[in-house]
Amino acid sequence: MRFSEQVVIVTGASRGIGKEIARAFANEGARVACVATTQPGAQKTADEIGQGAKGYACDVSNSASVDALIESVSQDLGTPAVLVNNAGITKDTLILRMKDEDWDRVMNVNLKGAFNMIRAVAKPMMKARYGRIVNVSSVVGLHGAAGQANYAASKAGVIGLTLATAKELGSRNITCNALAPGFIETDMTEDLPAEFREYVAKNAPAGRLGKPEDIAPAILFLASREAAYITGQTLTVDGGLFL
Repeated sequence: MRFSEQVVIVTGASRGIGKEIARAFANEGARVACVATTQPGAQKTADEIGQGAKGYACDVSNSASVDALIESVSQDLGTPAVLVNNAGITKDTLILRMKDEDWDRVMNVNLKGAFNMIRAVAKPMMKARYGRIVNVSSVVGLHGAAGQANYAASKAGVIGLTLATAKELGSRNITCNALAPGFIETDMTEDLPAEFREYVAKNAPAGRLGKPEDIAPAILFLASREAAYITGQTLTVDGGLFL
């Protein structure tokens, strides 16, 4: 029960990796704020994991919405001790075909959303002189991918944001790290071509795509007290695909 009575905020908690992360924190005693774009989606996860979890709707790309979220969570559950920035979207296409709105929306949710959340929790965490921030990036942010210029740029930006945050907040006992998942079995990857799945199975030492259950334990470690001397790092969890 490493997170007993700690308030943990998980964005993008209605499905996939985010849902599994929220579940894992709840199982270790946390009071989890499950954040999603819609109240029903957020509350469904909260109801499923139980143990005092509560659902919140928030557009992380909107700073006013984020400020209201943090105020509500603080009133309902207490001062946030852990923030997991997991919310993310894709709008894939080749650069020559990419529309301005496709670029802007991905950047606003994936990168600006993480910034908005960090800025909003920084003050209460600094006052408490404790905090753990974990930003979910991607191996695409490290290595790029054709047809994902917007997504790759946003996830690379998340790593830069992680480094800056670690340097700014470290003296207040607040760590900030990033986690870069590989190709994980979620609804975001369900349309991957069969030949690509075969490529991953053949070339990754683990011999398979990952599962949300492979990601959550790494997130929990970076968010734990045991990781107090780890900050500004990016941990890749990809089954060894990019060795």
